[in-house]
Amino acid sequence: MDKIIVQGGRRLQGTVQVSGAKNAALPILASALLCDGPNTFTNVPVLRDIQSTLQLLSHLGARCSMEGHTVQVDAAGLNNDEAPYDLVRKMRASILVLGPLVARLKKARVSLPGGCAIGARPINLHLRGLELLGARIDLSHGYVEAVCEQLRGAEIYFDMVTVTGTENIMMAAVLAQGTTVLRNAACEPEVKALADVLNRMGACIIGAGTPEIVIEGVERLHPVSAAIIPDRIETGTLMTAAALTHGDVTIQATEPEHLEAVIHKLRLAGAQIDVSGSQIRVQGQRPIQSVDIKTLPYPGFPTDMQAQFMVLMSVAQGTSLISETIFENRFIHVSELQRMGADITVTGNSALVKGVEHLSGAPVMATDLRASACLILAGLVSENTTEVNRVYHLDRGYEALEAKFQQLGAAIQRVKA
Repeated sequence: MDKIIVQGGRRLQGTVQVSGAKNAALPILASALLCDGPNTFTNVPVLRDIQSTLQLLSHLGARCSMEGHTVQVDAAGLNNDEAPYDLVRKMRASILVLGPLVARLKKARVSLPGGCAIGARPINLHLRGLELLGARIDLSHGYVEAVCEQLRGAEIYFDMVTVTGTENIMMAAVLAQGTTVLRNAACEPEVKALADVLNRMGACIIGAGTPEIVIEGVERLHPVSAAIIPDRIETGTLMTAAALTHGDVTIQATEPEHLEAVIHKLRLAGAQIDVSGSQIRVQGQRPIQSVDIKTLPYPGFPTDMQAQFMVLMSVAQGTSLISETIFENRFIHVSELQRMGADITVTGNSALVKGVEHLSGAPVMATDLRASACLILAGLVSENTTEVNRVYHLDRGYEALEAKFQQLGAAIQRVKA
């Protein structure tokens, strides 16, 4: 099993380019199931989750290929409505094939998904939405079975904001008869990116990126070519690393508008941030100032940036309060940061972080995707050497992150098992 070795104490400097967003690519790849013909997607990140998704789509009968950062998916041969446990257990986003399969084949049998152990993330809102569209749902032997004669438009209110739930129901509704209205829908840029691709396929979706989305069903869709949007979480991770190391880093090919909450908090922490078009320059300043954060659905501070920001606060001047409102188990990384000398006290869904002068390198173990990045960031500012184990989590969501840090001057390397 691979591990990443980090020698701390180096200031990050230089220019780096951001990869495409995994959380945008996964639903967009699933949307290719809704039509016949070759869809071509560019700027697709090379990640384990992407490979897992292509394996799943191939199992369902789609023809898939990936060359560099370009993926082609042709679902003309879609003939299998079952997404089995062995393929779905690798990641929770596999549930995104449920909506397209029901819309296209009128039936689906999808294993309940796996993924990072950061919280329950139930799919009941997905299932309730499909029921309102006219599907009959049955849960048995670890599978969701959905059947319909014809999906029909409905008004659907989500009791809580759900990104994949919004995406799943939106994909199902584009081929339903009549009008569907989604209320309290997720506003994330990845939801809007999916809607933009679906509209280019011939769907009629209005309001994506707001809490109310209106979908007029159409009879059929057609294939398209589309580029995946930049990864805002990778961008935020690189920005935080620059502030953490008092560095001077320019991040290119990103979308600053997707990061307003992160930029605001980093500025409060003392970083100088200059935005120009599709690039962001971050200059870290001493001392780092303590800042409170509370994770919220977009456009609030993203839960996927909480662990990385906690590292920054671990070496800040003063005390900060970090409140996690999205996932109940997203402080698993705290115990590993404590082993490196961080002063963090967790009470319920809040963590009190008292800044220390420095962290100390240690062998640590990644527990989920963002915790992996968090521990690498901690290694960048630690004395001596940090060894991050179980980095297969990292490979699910960051494309060659260690290579990008090397490009910026970090003493970091991957050691193959």
